Amino acid sequence: MPKPFSVRKATEGDLSILSPEGYLDAHTAPEFERTIQEEIAGGRCRIVADCQKLDYISSAGLGVFMGFIEEIRDQGGDIKICGLAPKVRQVFELLGFDAVFDLVEDLPAVVRKFAESPTKEV
Repeated sequence: MPKPFSVRKATEGDLSILSPEGYLDAHTAPEFERTIQEEIAGGRCRIVADCQKLDYISSAGLGVFMGFIEEIRDQGGDIKICGLAPKVRQVFELLGFDAVFDLVEDLPAVVRKFAESPTKEV
């Protein structure tokens, strides 16, 4: 039985850190989607997906990331993903997501990556 899905939210400076936990699939993707929409609506477009507790992602879960990346980049922000378990990272890489998103080892590395690319004025 999969763990129930949840998303913790935190901030570090101007970064929104979203930490999905459990299974991100067709049943739970709408919750993750709402969480990202809330961040964008609040003017936060520098988003970290800290996925160290994400056990599984389906195409529906991956679709949430793809559904927002253009809008967020148009606003001068980005989504960077860290902490992927090997089996989850493999799904991202297999589908070419490593060409679209920064897949970073851990949270400190993501913070450094964002520091290297300051927010663009829109």
